[in-house]
Amino acid sequence: MKLTGKVAIVTGGSRGIGAAICDRLAKAGADVVINYRSHQEGAQATLEAVQKAGASGHIVQADLSQVENIQRLVEESIEHFGKVDILVNNAGLEKRSDFWEVTEAEYDLVLNVNLKAVFFACQAVVRHFRATQNPGRIINISSVHEELPFPHFTSYCASKGGVQMITRNLAVELGEMGITVNNVSPGAIATSINQTLLDNPEKRKQVTRNIPLGRLGDPEDVAGLVAFLASDEAKYVTGSTFYVDGGLLWNYKEQ
Repeated sequence: MKLTGKVAIVTGGSRGIGAAICDRLAKAGADVVINYRSHQEGAQATLEAVQKAGASGHIVQADLSQVENIQRLVEESIEHFGKVDILVNNAGLEKRSDFWEVTEAEYDLVLNVNLKAVFFACQAVVRHFRATQNPGRIINISSVHEELPFPHFTSYCASKGGVQMITRNLAVELGEMGITVNNVSPGAIATSINQTLLDNPEKRKQVTRNIPLGRLGDPEDVAGLVAFLASDEAKYVTGSTFYVDGGLLWNYKEQ
């Protein structure tokens, strides 16, 4: 999977799955724009990994809950590298709360970062693709919880269900331009967003029992699929959702 000469934007690239995606795309030859919101040290570490892989990197701080910041991210990426070929919408967050306790501010934060940011990042990049007649690639990082209920995380599930439908709709609308849009939906991955699970041996054992492959995933398990979808090997793949979950979705039993 060669991405030599390509430029990718990866949102939320300072840690976890996002950092692994940046590293994997760089190893395939792509130059990478590393977006972060607050973890500057992590973004710098990702940049060093990209450079170690032999690619060029550029860091852009942007709070993706603000549309003007999304537009600035894309504009600065184009200004720095001259173009964008690949967008990976990876940034996301979750807030645990009983449904009857969720505040409007909590709801807005989750939906703004997980759904609105995906919508407007796609829009900004598609405008560039159209202006340059570039049949680019868009890869959205969703979650098994676009399909799988997750009690106490209703806003998160709603946001990820929306990401899946954005993916399907854009694949149809943008197909005539040669732009592909796909969805990668991780299950239980060993990252900081799942730190509570990682720190609780009993809870981790309960989750692992639901995974046919018998382990939590690694960020690299997601990154390899993203690299494939960004490459010409996937040029006839669009509108699809790929579950990277060790079989969890079809074997899950709520404890």
